[in-house]
Amino acid sequence: MRLFLSSYRFGAHYDRLAALVGTPGRVAVIPNACDAWPAARAGAVTSDTVPLHQLGYTPETLDLREFIGRTTELERTLAEFPLVWVRGGNTFVLRAQFARSGADLVLKKLLAADALVYAGYSAGACVMTPDLHGLDDMDDPAEVAPTCGVEPQWDGLGLVDRAIVPHIDSATDPDGYGNRLAARYRAEGTPHWALTDDQVIVVDEGEVQVLR
Repeated sequence: MRLFLSSYRFGAHYDRLAALVGTPGRVAVIPNACDAWPAARAGAVTSDTVPLHQLGYTPETLDLREFIGRTTELERTLAEFPLVWVRGGNTFVLRAQFARSGADLVLKKLLAADALVYAGYSAGACVMTPDLHGLDDMDDPAEVAPTCGVEPQWDGLGLVDRAIVPHIDSATDPDGYGNRLAARYRAEGTPHWALTDDQVIVVDEGEVQVLR
């Protein structure tokens, strides 16, 4: 299993993503964490596809809403990509779209077979944790029902063993939600990684590294 989980895009460690992936090729960009914000969605996609293209990748947007009820087709489609890139947004909306499309099951299967690399930042990283409780301090679960037509789920995919708190001391979080959540987790004794926008978690062949 190969995971590249960050607070913000490549962090300060693009070299490690490049090492996980090898030669740049096609990348499936999954923007569904932004589904609750239709006016901002196109710009959010562009903000990810442009830097990937500049690094030599061929980004292709993959909208999980198009695969609801078509999990087998989603698996076939994702298996064609050496890299999946899952951007930030609302973690609860992303989790709901993973469940509705079957991406949660498909990604677990493909990652177990080492068929692709999963790179996710902010919500795209947080959704890989065991439990999403606490993230409602940063992301609004109430956006799930009107956006996805289902109730929010509070479990993540569980492919890492602790919570992730993104945007520590970050200009992208001017209100300091990440810092407060990390303080809450520390007070409660909840195992977690608190990541600045430079820091990255890399999982490769069972080894977990936190790159500062």
